[in-house]
Amino acid sequence: MVSSTQSTPLHPKQHAVTQLLQQVRAGDEQAAADLIPMLYRELHQMANRAMYAERQGHTLQPTVLVHEAYLQLLKTDKVDWQNKAHFLALAANTMRRVLVDHARAAKAQKRPGGHQQADLNSRLQIAEQPVEVLDLHEALERLAAFDKRSSDVVEMHFFGGLSFEEIAEALTISVRTAKRDWGAAKAWLYRELGGAQSSS
Repeated sequence: MVSSTQSTPLHPKQHAVTQLLQQVRAGDEQAAADLIPMLYRELHQMANRAMYAERQGHTLQPTVLVHEAYLQLLKTDKVDWQNKAHFLALAANTMRRVLVDHARAAKAQKRPGGHQQADLNSRLQIAEQPVEVLDLHEALERLAAFDKRSSDVVEMHFFGGLSFEEIAEALTISVRTAKRDWGAAKAWLYRELGGAQSSS
């Protein structure tokens, strides 16, 4: 259910996406096929944003990230898709997981990408030096342990590039609350990652 703070009627395209998502959950393969062209562009933009945060030389390409994330999302048959914003929020989470799994596998095999770094200074402004993607992931996991919503806001805005309006809709909170969570999360991550690096 969308929060009462969101009173704007759904755009026809958003309504169509919501209907298709519900049909996909019900096992409609044609709905899954129809959904791809409607969301592919936005998913690819999300992948570009996620990859932009990482240093050059990453062995994953945005198109591959989109495909892997999309396939995983369609296999998620227990999710009651609420709307487009809900789907994009889970897409941001899935892309983050794909990137983390890729970094872990590369690190274990000692191949390029195992120590993939994210330029957090340009996006989060929490560290002057690049931070390992796995370190950021683990920091967000620690944040989620006591403030899941703030961790989700960072994931959606940083990895997915969702606007605060989209985040508010997905989490059924106000835009003001989403922005406040973003600010609090950045301060906490600075202490965990930026502060730790500056003192080393």
